[in-house]
Amino acid sequence: MLRLSALFSCWLLLSVMQLCAAERPNILLILVDDLKPALGCYGDPLAKSPNIDSLATRSIRFDLAYCNQAVCAPSRFTLMLGAHSTSTGLYGLGSRLRDVVPDAVTMPQYFARYGYHTESLGKVFHIGHGNLGDPDSFSVPHFKDKVIEYVDPASTGGQLTREEAFFENRMLGAIGTLPRGAAFESPVVDDDAYADGRVAMETVQRLKAAKKRRDEQRIPFFMAVGFARPHLPFSVPKKYWDLHDPSQFILAKHQALPVGSPPVAGKRGGEITNYLPVPERGPLDPDLQRQLIHGYYASTSYVDAQIGKVLQELDRLELSSNTIVVLWGDHGFHLGDLGIWTKHTNYEQATRIPLLISAPGVTAANSSTRQLAESVDLFPTLAELAALPAPQVPQPLDGKSLVPVLKNSEARVREHAFHAYPNARLGRAIRTERFRFVEWRRTDEKEEDAALELYDYELDPLETRNYASELPEVVAELRQKLRQYPAPVDPRANNRKPGPKPQP
Repeated sequence: MLRLSALFSCWLLLSVMQLCAAERPNILLILVDDLKPALGCYGDPLAKSPNIDSLATRSIRFDLAYCNQAVCAPSRFTLMLGAHSTSTGLYGLGSRLRDVVPDAVTMPQYFARYGYHTESLGKVFHIGHGNLGDPDSFSVPHFKDKVIEYVDPASTGGQLTREEAFFENRMLGAIGTLPRGAAFESPVVDDDAYADGRVAMETVQRLKAAKKRRDEQRIPFFMAVGFARPHLPFSVPKKYWDLHDPSQFILAKHQALPVGSPPVAGKRGGEITNYLPVPERGPLDPDLQRQLIHGYYASTSYVDAQIGKVLQELDRLELSSNTIVVLWGDHGFHLGDLGIWTKHTNYEQATRIPLLISAPGVTAANSSTRQLAESVDLFPTLAELAALPAPQVPQPLDGKSLVPVLKNSEARVREHAFHAYPNARLGRAIRTERFRFVEWRRTDEKEEDAALELYDYELDPLETRNYASELPEVVAELRQKLRQYPAPVDPRANNRKPGPKPQP
């Protein structure tokens, strides 16, 4: 009798969970690699991004959203865990989630607990540099495709290139012996000649299946879709290059590091030097700079078109009214400003990201906010939007729900954003609406021995000088905010670096 009662209780609980799940919204999480707010909806006059701009008209746009670390793998960990890299120790490109935080519950795992079918396509977790992603996070196997890809044989000379090897976890101990691939190509090919086109096509099919599953079994979906461009190489069909007039692109106005900035904060070379015809040392000539900027914008236009295919299918299937859509860039991208290319810094161009959230019945269409937001905020935000319990997970949950801001763009849930970057020393940063303060020190160094940066975006939006010595009162105020954070995990503990050190 007791056994029958227990079985009935289990059946009843399962039935209630299924009933609740049937009423919950779907989640479509669109992740874009290396995408900064170089978009029409963010006021960039040179961008050709009609589909993302259209999404913005039915979303709230966060104008001051920041990643928590401007490196692909750690940034995606912060998103999926709701935890800062300084809380978990997941700082490196090669850091493996289950080696470092074995019991972690990721965002999709949390949603699966409440009846969601979870799946991922394209670049969601970072796979490469010794990192294997996280298959445990999803209900079905990950749909993987390339990040580094070429169509024109001349771009590789028919050989495995350095960046291809990194992203395919091949020859990691001999990267320096491999040739460099082209930084860009523009063949006359269809969109699906490259991975993002294939990911969009597969996502369309997955949405059809998700619609059928929801209609027949009342199961909502959590679908994470990751696009690779505008990550290098800028390999996209020629028609997207032709959308842009290269003469319109203006080179970065300020190409020197900030006056008074500590050497640990700067960057020269790095990832960009793994591509031809970029010189392995020294500055880039103006023509090459303009070609790279052109390639970045062409790649953004290409990925915009792929995102458009996904959103159009969502509308065609009549799923938009009960699907929360998030568009998120994993970090920004330097295009010659401060003399820096790509990411891997604590500066504005590397850390500021686009963030659009469309939550039917909650967000006001075509709205915007100056609420400072972090990647870690999306875990608790989406859980609350889906009416799930506030996440109680083994890892630290550093994010704050942005739902009050989604309901009222003037509401505020945090006064600053936090981010970090590990170099020879760990740089932890506080970004307010006006200032960014960065403290660079190793975990075994005293506070008084740290190198400091302070930037004033009201007086100096291009970060031309470090104001730390000139504004000691601001430094003291922001340093006090930094002290409120837990002591960071030492970056030297878990930062896997297979083969030669990944370029900082």
